[in-house]
Amino acid sequence: MKKTVLITGAASGFGRGVALGLAAAGHRVIAGCQIWPQVWELRNAVEAAGLKIEVIKLDVLNEIDRAKALNIEIDVLFNNAGIMESGPIAEIPMTVFRSVFETNVFAALELAQGFARAMVKRGSGRIVWTSSVAGLVKVPFDGAYAASKHAVEGICSAMREELKPYGVEIVTVNPGAYRTGFNDTGMESMDQWWDQGERVVAHWPVRPLDKQHDPAEMIAAMIDVIEAEHPPYRTVRPANAEAMVRKEQEDTWSIRM
Repeated sequence: MKKTVLITGAASGFGRGVALGLAAAGHRVIAGCQIWPQVWELRNAVEAAGLKIEVIKLDVLNEIDRAKALNIEIDVLFNNAGIMESGPIAEIPMTVFRSVFETNVFAALELAQGFARAMVKRGSGRIVWTSSVAGLVKVPFDGAYAASKHAVEGICSAMREELKPYGVEIVTVNPGAYRTGFNDTGMESMDQWWDQGERVVAHWPVRPLDKQHDPAEMIAAMIDVIEAEHPPYRTVRPANAEAMVRKEQEDTWSIRM
């Protein structure tokens, strides 16, 4: 059955890939982009690809944009917009830490609440959240991002049980490291503020980014979750990341100081 899907963070990465894939499959897609130049660029790309996608400005932090989006009747919200800010928890500026939660948690929740109310009244709907493998394990030097995704996991687990009686489904997708540029710029982000104060914790060691996976795998999994009649609650990719998550969660119980 064809669905109407609203995607946040659709200008690039997973959001863009999912928007194009769903449109190619015949779904009605509303693709939200943060700024007007992204709207224009994506519209041109969609036209060049011979697809039909409604590209709108949707900065999830902008209450005007959110209010306009909430007037659209949809079957699925793909709550995908997000940011990463790196740095040791003992050093990261609180303004930076808060900015991660404003986008990844609070703005996403405001959209989810708005659409959930409409879905409850209708008796059907699905909200798919882009969480992360980082929401299930420890991620030193990416603690702000990981904490925001742990919060997403807590929100989703509660919403899933609360909305199940009303026919509204809550599911998560949990990407590992994929070559979208998100991890690369996220790791670099701490250098914007690192030299602006005295530091007591060492700058993180350089992490090689040569083992990131082809995002096509994750995009395909996300599309499957949106289209499936009965999707799993949690979808972790790649497969070896799921094994790592299960092992680390089990090992946590035996940690001693």
